[in-house]
Amino acid sequence: MNLPKGFSFSGLSCGLKEKGAKDLALIVSSVPARAASAFTQNKVVAAPVLISKKVLSRGLCQAILVNSGNANACTGFHGLQSARRMQTETARRLGISASLVAIASTGKIGMPLPVDKITKALPRLVKDLAPQRFKKAAEAILTTDQFPKVAAFEGRAGGKKYRLVGFAKGAGMIRPDMAPHATMLAFFMTDLAISQKALRLAFNKGIDLSFNRITVDGDTSTNDTALILANGLAGNKSLNPSSKEFRIFQEGLSHVMETLARMMVADGEGATKVVKVIISGAKNQEEARRVAYTVAESPLVKTSFYGQDPNWGRILAAVGRSGATFNPSRTDIYYDSVPVARRGCTTGPAFEKRARKVMRKAEFTATVRLHAGSSSFHVYCSDLTVDYVKLNAHYRT
Repeated sequence: MNLPKGFSFSGLSCGLKEKGAKDLALIVSSVPARAASAFTQNKVVAAPVLISKKVLSRGLCQAILVNSGNANACTGFHGLQSARRMQTETARRLGISASLVAIASTGKIGMPLPVDKITKALPRLVKDLAPQRFKKAAEAILTTDQFPKVAAFEGRAGGKKYRLVGFAKGAGMIRPDMAPHATMLAFFMTDLAISQKALRLAFNKGIDLSFNRITVDGDTSTNDTALILANGLAGNKSLNPSSKEFRIFQEGLSHVMETLARMMVADGEGATKVVKVIISGAKNQEEARRVAYTVAESPLVKTSFYGQDPNWGRILAAVGRSGATFNPSRTDIYYDSVPVARRGCTTGPAFEKRARKVMRKAEFTATVRLHAGSSSFHVYCSDLTVDYVKLNAHYRT
């Protein structure tokens, strides 16, 4: 993978996780970078989110320190002190201002963060920084994930080649609801030169089209964080929102974000299916969104996905309790292109048999046509399995 210029990475174990798994990652730009961000909208906010919000409000960032194995959430004043110590010690080791260092954490909630383990490992972490350590950093942020999630894009601006790369984690406690517009973390790095306004526009649109359209279990984490750094070392003239090259970058960033978001759903704790729930013909966009999430987060619907049972009545019942404006007797439901219900009634056993074949696939669509308007919305979700229950029943034991 070709990485953007000026970025170095490292990842190692500092003892936060059992069995010596990597649990500490560092991302550093050789120069201060323009930055944009999105954070959880949960009213219960982890200490690292509070610290990083302040850093990113200035629109500049040079380093990101991430730990896994402990969320440092619901830890009170001690947790905030620990987060600040992570920030200041990282800045001191790198020889940069603490106002340029963002931090993120993921793992168990309500457990005091053993910050001494982190600060003790910082000299090794800094010494190990190198572009080729990218994979180590991507591995170090994982919790219940089964695999690292990585995606990239290359483009040209003003005749100069630029590169964009992103990596993320997330498998459980996934229903990101991030502004502006297990935990979701995503970090993006590019050497493109771009104005602050353009970077925020591209980033916010990408968030809305990707991470804000996925759900594994309907739970919004206390720690959700997404950051992008653009250091300008590609050497192009700074992009503004009106240029064609900006639109190409925006599309590339959105594609990378959606790729990572779909990986999260595919890696959902215990998941065996990725289902795109499509709502069309809604009265307005907000109602389409509400119906999509009601269907995608219904335990009865999700277990039917797991059982490969085209139980479309569960979908219709979920639509009915969503609060949307619609007439059940005008509603159609499809699995991929197979109609299992038309005008609110079954299409018969032959179509259900075809739908079962569709549901054997690892990925398929479930479409609800409301015929109540012209708005649409989609959400990617996973199924609900026995393994999900087992894993989360014993997450801390």
